[in-house]
Amino acid sequence: MTIHKEGYGTIIVVLAFLLALNYGIFFLTGVEVTKFTSLASFVVFALVLNFFRNPKREAVVQDGAIIAPADGKVVAIEEVEEDEYLKTKCLQVSIFMSVFNVHINWFPIKGIVKYFRHHNGRFMAAYLPKSSTENERTSVVIENEKGTQILVRQVAGAMARRIVCYAEEEKSIEQGQQMGFIKFGSRVDLYLPLDTRIDVQLEQKVIGRQTILGWLK
Repeated sequence: MTIHKEGYGTIIVVLAFLLALNYGIFFLTGVEVTKFTSLASFVVFALVLNFFRNPKREAVVQDGAIIAPADGKVVAIEEVEEDEYLKTKCLQVSIFMSVFNVHINWFPIKGIVKYFRHHNGRFMAAYLPKSSTENERTSVVIENEKGTQILVRQVAGAMARRIVCYAEEEKSIEQGQQMGFIKFGSRVDLYLPLDTRIDVQLEQKVIGRQTILGWLK
């Protein structure tokens, strides 16, 4: 397991802050307190490293399959109207990522990126339904070789303040290829055709790049 490139800047800032904090406390309060703060600082730094981990895992690559674009828990499976691009009723499958999940996002199918937009917005808790349309977010539409289109939406959460997305319009992408990264708690929504077969259930934990969410017709 390695550290994701999106974490380098944050890790350096956190390390510098913790070192400065412990250095200052040493002169103000003495060695005993510094032992406690050193331990607390180590825990904080370990949590930050853990958040930006980049685990080595083999991607499930299978025609027609929709693989999980993120680690987390399925918090929504419902019929909705997708009115940004697809302009039709879809099955929405949403995955909520806690701060303890891997926060890399992956493309769930192979195809061509037909649409990409970043939207500024609010920072409500990512598990709330309104976060899909009101929070800061990116929307990516992928079209497979059969002409079927799905929309993948990265949604910022209450703590997240940066969404990174590598999608580029008219570029070919592979199933399981890295799509981006969301920092500190977030959500990924999938908007799928109504005839999609869904193989996961609410509250089910899924593994990005490996769990098959369902199958396209």
